[in-house]
Amino acid sequence: MPLRHSAEKFLKYGMLFIIGLSSVCCFAQKENPVSGRTWAVQMARSIMHRHPEIYYDWDYVTGTVLRGFEEAWKLTGDSTYFAYIESTLDPLVGEDGSIKGYRIDEYNIDEVQAGRMLLFLYQETGKEKYKNAADLVRSQFENHPRLKLGGLWHKQIYPWQMWLDGLYMGQPFYAEYAYLFDQPEVFDDVVRQFVLIEDHMKDPQTGLYYHAWDESRQMFWADKETGLSQCFWGRGLGWFAMAIVDVLDYLPPTHPGRARMIKMLKELADTITKYQDEETGLWWQVLDQGHRTGNYLEGSGSAMFVYSLAKAIRMKYIDESYMKTVLKGFNGLTTYLMYKDSWGDYNLLRICRSAGLGGKYQEKIRDGSYGYYVYIEPIRPNDGKGTGPFLAACVEMARLGY
Repeated sequence: MPLRHSAEKFLKYGMLFIIGLSSVCCFAQKENPVSGRTWAVQMARSIMHRHPEIYYDWDYVTGTVLRGFEEAWKLTGDSTYFAYIESTLDPLVGEDGSIKGYRIDEYNIDEVQAGRMLLFLYQETGKEKYKNAADLVRSQFENHPRLKLGGLWHKQIYPWQMWLDGLYMGQPFYAEYAYLFDQPEVFDDVVRQFVLIEDHMKDPQTGLYYHAWDESRQMFWADKETGLSQCFWGRGLGWFAMAIVDVLDYLPPTHPGRARMIKMLKELADTITKYQDEETGLWWQVLDQGHRTGNYLEGSGSAMFVYSLAKAIRMKYIDESYMKTVLKGFNGLTTYLMYKDSWGDYNLLRICRSAGLGGKYQEKIRDGSYGYYVYIEPIRPNDGKGTGPFLAACVEMARLGY
């Protein structure tokens, strides 16, 4: 596609929002690597160039990016990726299993997510400090506050609330730990978290899931009858989709909840396909309001959907007819949201920085309205909430032969 035509596409969808990139850049499309494996290598190199030696501190964004590197390492065998994971986490983990930057008494489900990388490093290195640190993270579940129905609060500072994000933050680690260290009773609790979300947050008309649910119905953003927030946030549903396909890696084949989880995933695949933008193959920040003023095609949720559906096809949870959705989405990411700068790095564009509900400092701004999702939170390139899932999506594409 000629550069002029590509620029017109970007302008049409509001995608020339590029911060901090060199003005002497070219669109990646003209020189795009075409295979998932090549894209994975290019993106991993670009991330390491932007974040040399380590990615960042202990948090869920770091964990999400490093999960992408784990998958890239498994695909390519490139020891550089393994070293990048270990060089990031090793300085944070003490020999006694203490974790710099992690406070269990905050009961923040986000802080569990990076524990997956502790399990990975323990299995690969055998170092007890990683097992001890994983034990510490696992112990958070013993006293983490819960809804009356048993759902884990998103955070202690968000009482009586479940958010879609929290399923990815907590459940894959919880399930993998149970799988590795023979705690079969945990699987019932893991499945219960997903069932509560489906039972209380799924919209029967659209098949979409609301971002959050307040069991107490007391929060200002919550519907007084249902406790639900107002909108269907793209990345929120992306976190949820990734959580399902990753938890299924560890849920025993004989577990009675497995069939329901797979049914949930199949129905979600139908919904994701239904709300894919026809022209670009991407997904909107607010999923069901595609062409409403202010809405935009968003990078992280789009990458999460491609990853989730591609993995679901590979694992035979859904049939190959969804490959059309996956290919269209992957092509959309690499065509419309990828930018190659003058350093030769690849940049994933149009990523929502964050989105939450309520909170200590911006409570009335984070009201869950359409305007909040599309106007308040900044849009930026290369946020790890997008680049990590994109890296993992590239690997899944390669595993499918693309």
